[in-house]
Amino acid sequence: MLAKIYKPVPSAMTSGRSKQNWILEFDKSLSATIDPLTGTKRSKNVMAQVNLEFKSRDEAITYAKMNNIPHRVIERQVVNRIKRSYADNFSFDRKVPWTH
Repeated sequence: MLAKIYKPVPSAMTSGRSKQNWILEFDKSLSATIDPLTGTKRSKNVMAQVNLEFKSRDEAITYAKMNNIPHRVIERQVVNRIKRSYADNFSFDRKVPWTH
């Protein structure tokens, strides 16, 4: 079963940087079936529910290699943040005048 190693992207709604750990996640697409009686998803594959967190990318890769887990690493794109403050909306150096 192929595992995916990635660093989660922070939410667009916050400016926090809490998602710093790397995650090793197993493939979930092969395991889910729909129960005909209740209509809920069920699975016999417990590994699809497992997410392991690591402090670094190298720790996650080492763990996967030691346990013979085929894996792929997905690099996160670096986001260039533009620091702005509320006061910038009213500055005299503003290129476009502020109006309603």
